[in-house]
Amino acid sequence: MLEVILDTETTGLSTAEKHKIVEIGCLELNDQIPTKNIFHTYINPERTVSEDAYKVHGYTNKFLSNQKTFAEISDQFLNFIKDKKLVIHNAPFDLSFLNYELKLINKKPIDMKNVVDTLQIARSKYPGAQNSLDALCKRFNVDNSRREKHNALIDCHLLKEVYINLVDQKEPKLNLENNEIINSKVKNLNEKKDKISRIIIKPNNEEIDLHKKYLKSSLVKNYYK
Repeated sequence: MLEVILDTETTGLSTAEKHKIVEIGCLELNDQIPTKNIFHTYINPERTVSEDAYKVHGYTNKFLSNQKTFAEISDQFLNFIKDKKLVIHNAPFDLSFLNYELKLINKKPIDMKNVVDTLQIARSKYPGAQNSLDALCKRFNVDNSRREKHNALIDCHLLKEVYINLVDQKEPKLNLENNEIINSKVKNLNEKKDKISRIIIKPNNEEIDLHKKYLKSSLVKNYYK
């Protein structure tokens, strides 16, 4: 099954304030194995980046003003994700921006039915725990040292590792052949222990005499204490 790990960066937190997308990153998976197909682009949002968003990703207005608009990259993006399941961390956030951009250019929205939300999976598996991308990287020992600031493509690579861990965690399969060998060895060991425990070593006459003298001496000492 073909899937696409997807992440976006934006000018702010809400489309209600007409914030827009500034970066899209996509990695293709085939049966959870990465292919060489990648889609990555910066986008001119045709508006300024909020101060808070700039602190998150570091993209300046000047840098973004030289990029293509969403309308200009939309066909290439839609062709890349066509007929593929999307894997997104905190999907409602990214989808709200993607569908807002698509609506502005009169294109069909992306259906949530075609999306896997890794945040939702993590919350169901680890209720009450921290389930941010960084927290999940720590949980699964995924190296996120490159993530000094948010970057859609780097975040896709990290999410790929997290996603595979989230959906592929399985109980170890019981190897019946090895299990029989182990049981046989344990049985033999127990039998040896039983034989050893049944061996009675009788003292010789000299040892009996020494023991009697010890007991007599011990009784005398204890009596006069």
